[in-house]
Amino acid sequence: MTDDAPFFTTGTDRKGPWLIACDHASNHVPNAVNNSSLGLTKDDMHRHIAYDLGAKELSQSLGNILDAPVLCSNFSRLVIDPNRGEDDPTLLMKLYDGTIIPGNHKSDTAELNKRIRNYYRPYHQAYSKLAAKRRAILAVHSFTPQLRGHPPRPWEVGVLFGQDRRLADAVIAGLRLKENLIIGVNEPYAGHLPGDSIDQHAQSNNKLNVLIEVRNDLIKTISEQNAWARFLAPVLQKALLDAEANF
Repeated sequence: MTDDAPFFTTGTDRKGPWLIACDHASNHVPNAVNNSSLGLTKDDMHRHIAYDLGAKELSQSLGNILDAPVLCSNFSRLVIDPNRGEDDPTLLMKLYDGTIIPGNHKSDTAELNKRIRNYYRPYHQAYSKLAAKRRAILAVHSFTPQLRGHPPRPWEVGVLFGQDRRLADAVIAGLRLKENLIIGVNEPYAGHLPGDSIDQHAQSNNKLNVLIEVRNDLIKTISEQNAWARFLAPVLQKALLDAEANF
């Protein structure tokens, strides 16, 4: 994708109760950022450090099944991370999973503010507008099977939540009905960070929400992405009904 717009949406006229958001959908570096280069190799830009592999396609497939609009970022998380608060020190990463990001290494406050203004805030403005019209938010991410110097991650899918676990608990209950599925409860990451996307658009508005992480080696192909969407969609639909019934 060469369009330098900070986000793209599909299905904005869909009538379902969900908004699906994919914060790390793209590894695109806009032309205005170091002439479209962060100084990394092509291989590095296709690793998990640059974006969530398979998450965009999984989001789109879920959007089709759930009749939900889908919001995707259109810039690499290494340009600026939309799933962080504006005051988070990891908003602009200079080192990630053992890899130095040359294009960010000398970035100053002016460069940070330019990226916030051009990419981060437009994405969140669109997020806020879409979220206002929906009953629940589903954030879709993927995670690498193993970080450098760390043990392998056994989970196949993770369900993340902060203080509000109404929807997450119902999703976890649904996932546990599938035999032998290895589920991470607030794994491979713990909960939500202050100022992250769910905090900004769901928790601050008391809106039902859940963040799902699928291990990226399980969603490499279109058939795998569609299969996971077909599996997750009814779990999510029932979870929303259960959560709303108890709300």
